[in-house]
Amino acid sequence: MDTTQHSQNHISAEFHHHHSHGAGSLHCGGHHLLQIEGLTVSFKMYKETDSGLRGYLNAKKHTVQVVHNLNLSVHVGEVVAVVGASGSGKTLMADSIMGIFEPNAEICGTIWFDGKPQTANSLAALRGNGISLVPQSVDSLDPLMRIGRQVRGVAHGSASRANKAQRAQLQKRLFKRYKLASEVEQMYPYQLSGGMARRVLLCCALMEEPSLIVADEPTPGLDLDLAVRAMDDFREFADAGGGVLLITHDIELALRVADRIAVFKDGTIVEETPSANFRSEELLQHEFTRELWRALPEHGFKVSSGKIEGEENA
Repeated sequence: MDTTQHSQNHISAEFHHHHSHGAGSLHCGGHHLLQIEGLTVSFKMYKETDSGLRGYLNAKKHTVQVVHNLNLSVHVGEVVAVVGASGSGKTLMADSIMGIFEPNAEICGTIWFDGKPQTANSLAALRGNGISLVPQSVDSLDPLMRIGRQVRGVAHGSASRANKAQRAQLQKRLFKRYKLASEVEQMYPYQLSGGMARRVLLCCALMEEPSLIVADEPTPGLDLDLAVRAMDDFREFADAGGGVLLITHDIELALRVADRIAVFKDGTIVEETPSANFRSEELLQHEFTRELWRALPEHGFKVSSGKIEGEENA
């Protein structure tokens, strides 16, 4: 397929596959880099009952649906930002893409990566081998391993010695870029501040050569300069032929680099729109998206109804 022609077909922001397209949207190989169709995540839980042993033994199971009928795609060369209320299920979406599921979870829907339908096992195999995750929690770092070794990871290939040296050099460059002193290599996670730990997680993701980066709230704890630098790195990664799914509550930062904004509310995407549409409230369709727009500093922090953050915790 001629990807250039496909790009031209999307200049008018046409809508298909449940989302709109911009001038830079490419279907390399005739498919999306990541495509999620009808994702639903539910949990089997026990209903609250009267206290005491009898209530505990008689508790009935029920199903709680947290993410429902979610559709989302990421193209090659694109940064897609998912924004919305805290606690509404965005991290569950990220975990599903990575093949990370709790034992009591029930998952429905289809996920394609690079044109191939995936299973839980194949998604797990892609972690660090095609898809890199910048996790939300700094607890993801191994508490018993020194930071330098964690970031460098394992050298692969027949020329592993040369690969090991290359990874060591890349790690040093990343540490310099994110203002991590060389002594950090010998530290353990408990010795890091929260901001340092988050920078280490960014370095871990950028060490690999993935096609897709899923960044789940990657900037809390970073000063503005480092947060902007991280956004610029995601933009550079996409421009070089990768794709980024950026999950964030910081719409201002997202608008700096994102091609499209997907607005997440109550467990699903309620609107997906080119980031350019955030120039004007009239270009936004859903009322929740408009509330987010009004709440931006340049629009006076206006909130017309309800709460924005944590509107319906799941």
